[in-house]
This record gives sequence, C-alpha cells and structure tokens, in this order.
Amino acid sequence: MATATVATTPEGIPVIILKEGSSRTYGKEALRVNIAAVKAIEEALKSTYGPRGMDKMLVDSLGDITITNDGATILDKMDLQHPTGKLLVQIAKGQDEETADGTKTAVILAGELAKRAEELLYKEIHPTIIVSGYKKAEEIALKTIQEVAQPVTINDTDVLRKVALTSLGSKAVAGAREYLADLVVKAVTQVAELRGDKWYVDLDNIQIVKKHGGSINDTQLVYGIVVDKEVVHPGMPKRVENAKIALLDAPLEVEKPELDAEIRINDPTQMHKFLEEEENILREKVDKIAATGANVVICQKGIDEVAQHYLAKKGILAVRRAKKSDLEKLARATGGRVVSNIDELTSQDLGYAALVEERKVGEDKMVFVEGAKNPKSVSILIRGGLERVVDETERALRDALGTVADVIRDGRAIAGGGAIEIEIAKRLRKFAPQVGGKEQLAIEAYANAVEGLVMILAENAGLDPIDKLMQLRSLHENEANKWYGLNLFTGNPEDMWKQGVIEPALVKMNAIKAATEAVTLVLRIDDIVAAGKKSGSETGGKKEEKKEESSSED
Repeated sequence: MATATVATTPEGIPVIILKEGSSRTYGKEALRVNIAAVKAIEEALKSTYGPRGMDKMLVDSLGDITITNDGATILDKMDLQHPTGKLLVQIAKGQDEETADGTKTAVILAGELAKRAEELLYKEIHPTIIVSGYKKAEEIALKTIQEVAQPVTINDTDVLRKVALTSLGSKAVAGAREYLADLVVKAVTQVAELRGDKWYVDLDNIQIVKKHGGSINDTQLVYGIVVDKEVVHPGMPKRVENAKIALLDAPLEVEKPELDAEIRINDPTQMHKFLEEEENILREKVDKIAATGANVVICQKGIDEVAQHYLAKKGILAVRRAKKSDLEKLARATGGRVVSNIDELTSQDLGYAALVEERKVGEDKMVFVEGAKNPKSVSILIRGGLERVVDETERALRDALGTVADVIRDGRAIAGGGAIEIEIAKRLRKFAPQVGGKEQLAIEAYANAVEGLVMILAENAGLDPIDKLMQLRSLHENEANKWYGLNLFTGNPEDMWKQGVIEPALVKMNAIKAATEAVTLVLRIDDIVAAGKKSGSETGGKKEEKKEESSSED
C-alpha cells in the first residue's frame, strides 16, 4: 500500500502533501505513461480500420456479447480504467455525436501523433514546442481539406449514394451495402429542410425500428412511421385507406379525481346510473372524435375497454400507449397536430396517410402509417437473421445516415482511400521548412502521423505499406493526381473520386481537430496525482463507527 506523500521544510519539519493511498507520477514518466495508454488503445482499434478491417467481440460482465467494428461502440464497451483512455473514449463519443462517423480515424490519428511525439521527446524537444508545431500543422491540414474539397448539393444523389456506400463499405453489412445505401439517401433527402440558403437535417426525424428475422435485404423504408404496437380491439378494422389520423396526448378513460372521493350508494339503480354515466362520458368522447371525420386514433395514454368498444362500432382503428417520440414523428409525417384535450380536436388537427395497416413482423404485430403526402419524418425497419446482425446493421445505418446528412449540411466532399491524407502530408512537408527551428520537426512528425493512417489501411488489406506509400507520394507530386488513393481490393493506387470512394469533408476535419486536441492535451500533462481507492474494509469500518455513534446517542 502506498504511503502518504511527505515533504520537508528547510528546518526539517515533515509536511504531509497527499494522504495515504495516493500515488503521483510526474515529469517524463507521466508523459511516457500517458503516451503508452494512447498507443495501447490505438493498437486495439487499428485492426478494425478501413473496408478490410476486422471485427471485435466484446463481452460485458453479464456475459452479453457485442460484435462490431464501430470505433465509438468498441471504446464504450471496453470499460477502460486509465484516465487517458477515458479521454479517448470522450473524443470518440464527441466525434460520433458531431459527425456520426470517423471515430476510428480520430482515435488512430491521436495514437499516431502520440507515437511521433514520443520520438521527438527522446530527442530532448520540449513538449510545448511539439504542441506548437502540431497546432500549426493542424491549421495547414484543415486548410488543405477546405481547398481541395468538391462542392456537393442535395440534388447530387449519385455522389450522396457513393458517400453512403463508402461509409457502409467498412461495416459488417458490406454485402448488402448497395441496397442499404439507396434507403439511406432516400431517407435523408426526404427529411432534409431548406432554411434560408442552408440545408438542415435532423436525424431524429428518421425512426429506426429493429426486428430480427428475415435477412438484411428485407430491411425497408417506410414513408411514414412504424408504431410498435397492435390495434387495441379485435373488432376494429386492421387496414384503413385514406386515413384521417387523430393524434391524442389525452386518455380515453374516465378521469379519476385527484382528491379521495367517496360515493354512497343506497340501492342498485343508483349503481346502474353511475356506471351508465361513465359509459356516456366515454361515448361522448368517441362521438367527438368521430364527428371530426377521424378514422384512426393514435393515443399516447390509455384507452378504456368501453371506449375501445365504441371506437370499434364506429369503425375507427385505435392504438394506445404510443411513445411520445413516435407521436411527434407522426405529427411531422402526416401533417397532423398532437391534441391534449379531446374537446379541442377539430378536423384541421387530423393528419393524413394513404394507408394505416396492422402487419405481423416476425413474432410481433406493428401498425404501419405510410403514404403521407410529403412526410418530413420516415422510418427504416431493420431485419436480420440474428439479433447481433440487426444491432450491427443499426450502427452501420446510423453512421451512413450521419455521413450523408453531413455532406448535405456542409456541401463539401473529399475522396477517401488515403488520398486526402497523402495530399495533407505533401503540403505539410512543403510548409515545414518555412517555419524552421525545432517546430519544423514537429510539423514533419505530424505529416508522418497522417500518412500512418494510409499505412494502417494498407496493412489491414495485406499490402506492403511502405511500397504503397511511396507510390502514392510519387503520384501526388502531380497536382492533377490529388484524388489518388489506395484501392484496397486491387492493391493499386487509383483515382478514388472516379472509383466512388467519397467521404464528407466535415468528418475528416472534425477527426483531425479532435485527434490534435487530445494529443496536445496529453503532451501538456507532466504530473498525474491519483487519489487512493477506498477499500471495502475502510468503508465498512466507517459504517460501523456511524452505527456506534448513533447507538451512543440513543
């Protein structure tokens, strides 16, 4: 067990600085430990990078299995203990939330930058000089992407499809990527909105529903919403065409008083009247709904059995206890309005759908609301043979939806396959001598780190990384070859834009920013002070002390 950290005054008087159980690592040792942690995480992730990357199987403490090659998911499920490891998890999550893709790029680039920084530290170059050089290199890298990026609009569906294909190419669902890419582009372009002169895409308007069974190719896009509930009464129609939909945030039940009330009944006729009155209240509510012309009711709250009976008599299809999020999506999809008071419901509040139908999907029944005139909310129903496959398909689709949305929002795209990395490295090497001094070495190290991404792509494809890197460097000396990258299936350098390997510029820029920020943060740390963990016996002892105190007070 570690002892308390003690310092002494000039007079030799001991002063306790840190309490017993604390540990402290400082100076070069602190830097070495942190860099080692970043490198270890990069080593764990880099075999999953690129379209020829491998998958990871992660088993949690309960024995649940996750099979994935999604960077953010791997880091999240790994349950890392080291503080620097947790920092990289935050970077991956930030990248995932911001751009939905590029998590592995950010973490692996951080690892490569840390490796190159370690080499410079051995040459007695101070961390602040390395940080300064890295910051300048980051500016040039971002500027390069902005200069070479190609403009893309929402009407360039071919480019958007290629962006989706590139994102899906490195996932386990690559076999069905052609089919899934079409669904992704249709879904994103459907929910995109023009605000001023900018396109806005809210991916929350794309509902993803998972049901295992069937194959990935049975996955379907619904121009409307899938409600994971069944019709409440067997006497109700299971299919309604030209549906007029009432969206209710109010219960179709007799409201119970908030105060405790007591009713005294002296004879059976009074009891009968009481029950009859309840029925009348519910019948009135159903009559009000029917009077608006509604033939479908989707309710967030409960629907009483008596109300179900009256709705069935009127030929109205009803669903109860729908999620609030589903109700909001239905409002956007059908053009209806969520009403909190049935008395206020009017025909103008009703949504429209060409078809509302209950269908059996796998073991469960679901209500499909589809065929709205111009739905601003859509659904993707994912199918797959195994639950694990369905989960991985969902992760792959979320990444692809995010990348297509990024291109529409930002309006810029770049070629993948290592093309942009080689172009950045070339420009950094030209820029480094202009800076001079020791910072020049840091900028050149940054260039090598960026090229490290290309070498990992080549390694994962079973190619000679140094040989391929030299070929690409030579080709990029000609400005016309700026989009030349590595075709990992043929092993030859090719024009990646023509090959359809296209990525959002925003994803790469965000990954560069995140990786640089992480490494500069790590390089500035020269002291790690960790508090001692409380053992069970210590906490137990404290509890016993408290018990003794309370008993003595008694």
